Amino acid sequence: CDWDRMIAKIDSWIPRPQRETVRMLAREMDAAIAGFVRGQTSVCLVLGVFYAVALALTGLNFGFLIGFMAGLLSFIPYVGSLTGFVVSIGVAVAQFWPSLTPIIIIVAIFVVGQLLEGYVLAPKLVGKRIGLHPVWLMFALFAFGYLFGFVGLLVAVPLAAAIGVLVRFALRQYRASPLYQGEETS
Repeated sequence: CDWDRMIAKIDSWIPRPQRETVRMLAREMDAAIAGFVRGQTSVCLVLGVFYAVALALTGLNFGFLIGFMAGLLSFIPYVGSLTGFVVSIGVAVAQFWPSLTPIIIIVAIFVVGQLLEGYVLAPKLVGKRIGLHPVWLMFALFAFGYLFGFVGLLVAVPLAAAIGVLVRFALRQYRASPLYQGEETS
């Protein structure tokens, strides 16, 4: 309800000559973060469908529900797949013991899901939308996770996207500067 008023107040604090530049940077950050949210949502839905169908095909009790929830929870890095894995293995041991083949198949489903997420879905659906190389995404997850723990994992990619916008802007400014161009200043 007060969003427009808050934005107008913050906008009034910005020096007038830099307002368009700051607004442009804010729009780029908004686009990067929105791209992350859309991309990560797509990854979660694809993983949810994959896990749900695969676990249901193995005959696991509640496999469809467990798989879909694991995919949706994968919005938080590692939490969805780990939770789905632990619950699936628990249900599989209770349902299939002493037969190890279905349990191994369920382990393989989660390994394939993690490989699919890490090497195909996340780089294609998330990385390209936020304009960060997958190596930078991995670095951001490691660094923010190490520094801030679980909360760091939640905010790593959106913050890395915003920092990426600022770094690209700084590089554009530097490359347009007389220092980079080699021009004499008087």
